Amino acid sequence: MMAGKSFMSIILLSAVNSSAKILRTWKGWTTKENAPIYEEMLINEVFPTVKKNGVDGLEKVSVSTMERDNEIEFFLVLQFDSLESVRKFAGENYEMAYIPENAKRVLSRYDLTAQHFDLKKELIL
Repeated sequence: MMAGKSFMSIILLSAVNSSAKILRTWKGWTTKENAPIYEEMLINEVFPTVKKNGVDGLEKVSVSTMERDNEIEFFLVLQFDSLESVRKFAGENYEMAYIPENAKRVLSRYDLTAQHFDLKKELIL
């Protein structure tokens, strides 16, 4: 409780004008056994290395999973501050997926391209 008000009575709504931001989405699939290995690799190797390599415009990475039959689907959403930062991350042919060799060894299949969206608004409720 904050200053006598319940959490439910306080609603914060922030419409952030994020027209310059780019969301890059991509999917890859692993076996159930390889899913924790891949997730650990993303968190502790892949994206820290990207930042160390000078891709400062990568602001946020969301890692989501869904179990499907005998495999785990990974859905990644990367938020960049600009298309220029996406190019710095993925190169001039930025629609091609960025998949490090060590990740390819644990993925059973993956999208060859990434999708890019302009982030128009972000509501924080």
